[in-house]
Amino acid sequence: MTDYGWLLFIPIAVLAILYLNQHRTNLALRKEITYINRKLMPFIDPRHPITQERILTLTPLPELRELLQTINGLLDRTGQSATDYAGMERAMRMMLSNVSHDLKTPLTVIMGYAEMLSQQTDLPEEERRRMLGEIHKKTAQVHELINTFFDLARLESGDLDLPLSVIDAGEISRQRILAYFDLLSEQGFQVDIDLPESPVWVYANEEALSRILDNLLSNAMRYGAEGRYLGLSLRTSENHVTLQVIDRGRGISRTEQARVFERMYTMEDSRNRKMQGSGLGLTIAKRLAERLKGTLELESTPGVRTCFTVTLPRSKRA
Repeated sequence: MTDYGWLLFIPIAVLAILYLNQHRTNLALRKEITYINRKLMPFIDPRHPITQERILTLTPLPELRELLQTINGLLDRTGQSATDYAGMERAMRMMLSNVSHDLKTPLTVIMGYAEMLSQQTDLPEEERRRMLGEIHKKTAQVHELINTFFDLARLESGDLDLPLSVIDAGEISRQRILAYFDLLSEQGFQVDIDLPESPVWVYANEEALSRILDNLLSNAMRYGAEGRYLGLSLRTSENHVTLQVIDRGRGISRTEQARVFERMYTMEDSRNRKMQGSGLGLTIAKRLAERLKGTLELESTPGVRTCFTVTLPRSKRA
């Protein structure tokens, strides 16, 4: 070998080093892929519990880092979906429990009176009529609850047709508060009405807006009875119309405010006979407001003031 023969070993040594580096890189890459596969296994194998852990690795490959970011994004969405599904299941179980309770009570009364009428043929006519009246009242209560339940189901599935047109929100508000005026007066409520005399045009559905107001007004009368106050106001801006229903009753705590629009949610003491509601009214009102391209929001200071605000898009048509 000449004095320059050793130069032949330089490219061989470089190739050997490159080979060893590539081999180590391949080993590290296989290890990282095995780790990623193990982390993803719970999402395809029901025997493994799903966790909220993110996939973490210190790979030097930018392509692999980008892939991991995408996978972690998918894991976050999957985890949120699982959380939402679990919450929906809990809400559904609570809803079915409350529906069963609200149906069982009037049905028990109906069955009791029906049994008495069939067995006691010598009942006085006045007592017979009273029992028949109770049967009719409880039957109407069951019918209303079932209709309300299915209305919500149709709303949330998109099957409820709500044709929109230009309507006068002020006139509808006057009609709805007048429907409650005698009852409010009888119960000693102070009624504060602030509605403009000129028309307030909105692009909405008359039946839906009426139902929203009915739910809010009856809700204020039921839960705000202690304050003996009910306010109804209508305000306009350039692009929106705002309706507010206000009471000065016991109010709604901050922890409950986030839940009042949930299906079948009723506050703890609202399950008694005087304050009992289906728990669907506010849910339906919110869904209707959303279908009208609007919003329904709540602000409450317990014992001071509770305000439900409906905001709808204003129509330019006069």
